[in-house]
Amino acid sequence: MKTLYERTDVVPLLAEIFRELGFEGATLSRITERTGIGKGSLYHFFPGGKEEMAAVVLADVDTWFEQFVYEPLRRDDPAEAIAAMWKNVDVYFRSGGRICLVGAFALDETRERFAAVINTYFQRWIDALADALVRSGRPAGEARAVAEDAVLGIQGALVLSRALDDKALFKRALDQMAKRLSAT
Repeated sequence: MKTLYERTDVVPLLAEIFRELGFEGATLSRITERTGIGKGSLYHFFPGGKEEMAAVVLADVDTWFEQFVYEPLRRDDPAEAIAAMWKNVDVYFRSGGRICLVGAFALDETRERFAAVINTYFQRWIDALADALVRSGRPAGEARAVAEDAVLGIQGALVLSRALDDKALFKRALDQMAKRLSAT
């Protein structure tokens, strides 16, 4: 029996393929092999080919972060939103077991192709966290520096926990960053 997919079913599959293989390594042949979806069906869902697939995956990541990280940081009680950010980041990155796709795209030849999306992802995160910190009473300049440090720390913790194959490291790093951020 053949599985019928909707476009929305395919996006998470593509995300994991791009996470594992990168943009360049995710050839159409490898995508069809790993998803079990034929080239014709993939082009039906994504007429723009692999470039459109990556753009849709990045938009999906952005939608998740907007809903679960950025918007709560801009809207909710600052302390609650920041606490939720740490929790949601841990869940999203599967306690360090899942790389940041946007970060990975920022590091390879793909960066130029998706530069605006990559830049916006990180800027919005820093801006939203800085806004929450300002609303909690921090001076704007300090809030910005602390927000940059937190996003930098999360990305670094992802890389290190993956490099050392130590998911507990990611959780420890998040806990330490959360304590430092709340203490300053």
